[in-house]
Amino acid sequence: MKKLRKQSLLSLSLLLVAGFLLIGPNMACGEEIRKPAWAGSFYPADSSRLKEMISSLTVKAGKTRFDPPAGKALKGLVLPHAGYIYSGYTAAHASLVLKKGQFKKVVLIGPDHRVGFVNGAIGDFDSYQTPFGLISLHPDAAKLKNRSTLFRVIPASDRTEHSLEVILPFLQYYLKEFQLVPVALGTSKPEQIAAALLPMLDRETLLVISSDLSHFLSYEKAVSLDRETIAMILGLEVDKIVHSTNRACGKFPLAVLMMIAQKYGWQPQLLHYSNSGDTAGNRSGVVGYTAIAFYGDTIMKNTKNSVQQFNDDQGRILVKLARNTILERFDAEKARAIEKKMQPEMTDTGFQRQRGTFVTLKIGGQLRGCIGSLTATESVLASVKHNAINAAFQDPRFAPLTEDELEKVHIEVSILTDPEPMEYKDGLDLVAKLRANVDGVIIRKGFASATFLPQVWEQLPRPEDFLGRLCTKAGLPQDTWQHSKLDVEIYQVQYFNEGNYSDAPHL
Repeated sequence: MKKLRKQSLLSLSLLLVAGFLLIGPNMACGEEIRKPAWAGSFYPADSSRLKEMISSLTVKAGKTRFDPPAGKALKGLVLPHAGYIYSGYTAAHASLVLKKGQFKKVVLIGPDHRVGFVNGAIGDFDSYQTPFGLISLHPDAAKLKNRSTLFRVIPASDRTEHSLEVILPFLQYYLKEFQLVPVALGTSKPEQIAAALLPMLDRETLLVISSDLSHFLSYEKAVSLDRETIAMILGLEVDKIVHSTNRACGKFPLAVLMMIAQKYGWQPQLLHYSNSGDTAGNRSGVVGYTAIAFYGDTIMKNTKNSVQQFNDDQGRILVKLARNTILERFDAEKARAIEKKMQPEMTDTGFQRQRGTFVTLKIGGQLRGCIGSLTATESVLASVKHNAINAAFQDPRFAPLTEDELEKVHIEVSILTDPEPMEYKDGLDLVAKLRANVDGVIIRKGFASATFLPQVWEQLPRPEDFLGRLCTKAGLPQDTWQHSKLDVEIYQVQYFNEGNYSDAPHL
């Protein structure tokens, strides 16, 4: 028996080992890892050689004088992504502004070079691997894919794009530990991408843009053109960058950063410029590189109409408050005990700001209640509590929520900016001015009115369909927006839901 048991254990061990070998290191413990595709060509594959190379470049870059603006904090960074022998010296100027533990999260956006797609690609994996080790993806990466049609998984980009990978060892060397939101960006509308990213930017997040400048011009022409391009970036001239040719391969990622900088008053500061003719290439056809830092207020300003109003922790508290407020109708004693524990979290003065809010309930991805206030008449805490009760028990489209349903329901809290009137000439002009995935829309005609939150764009991405359904919701003919002048207001939304639950937007 002992011999038989021993043989059985040995067989089981062999099966486990064989299973691990079949799964491979990329699937250990169910984790998907994006292996380096360009180690050994763009940069050393050996960690010791890579460390030595970046260290040497850092020492050299450290001789550049740079004085950061007083009283400001680093918010964004532009770095090049060529082979290290060409662009590494400029990239190493990140050492002038980065230090260990400075940021917990990096949103890294680089251009699509190899596939050709619209909007953003986010990898379907759990971590990036470089010779320095693993970088785990931040939960915000999944949120972007789940919440917006602007971002999707494109396997070919995951496997081959270099604009993200080449930046990572520098960030690891200077920051050490951080989580990553990696976005490869194709042709896109920068204002839509910027709006999707705004809720994810806080004082512990660095926005990094990967971009080279002009490609394969003579040395003299490249220097002249690159100086103009750098001046455009420093001047936040978004349109000139977006509509340019051969100024920057990352013109769409750059435009996203520049639009966010305009919104928050970030100040760009040039760290360094060079081209491949200055480093390791000949001067007959060079590629330009720059490093630019963006500085802003140490705490993001919460202006009256800022989309970025609350961070993830505050959003979690608001969603928890909405659930507990509904729970009170079924188990008052339990709800009071939970609220007592939440009291220290709810003392944040930011919760006393007056904002319009919506609370949305869904079961299995289907709408189960949605009530909100477009205008700010009370504190966010009070507004969320009132709208949670109304969504659960007062939405005329549904019967009151039951206690059994509360266990199944997923809750979303939306924070609104104040609505602002939109001026437009006619239906075509209205369609042109509305920003899909950005604008919530209110329409009014006489006593008829209706609104769609920006999340509805995910289900109705064409402005014509969006407006048609909105007219129907208001009790107007579907084509009213085409033939009749409507009063139109727009607003933007920051929203939070429970976990990474992905569901259909509500109508």
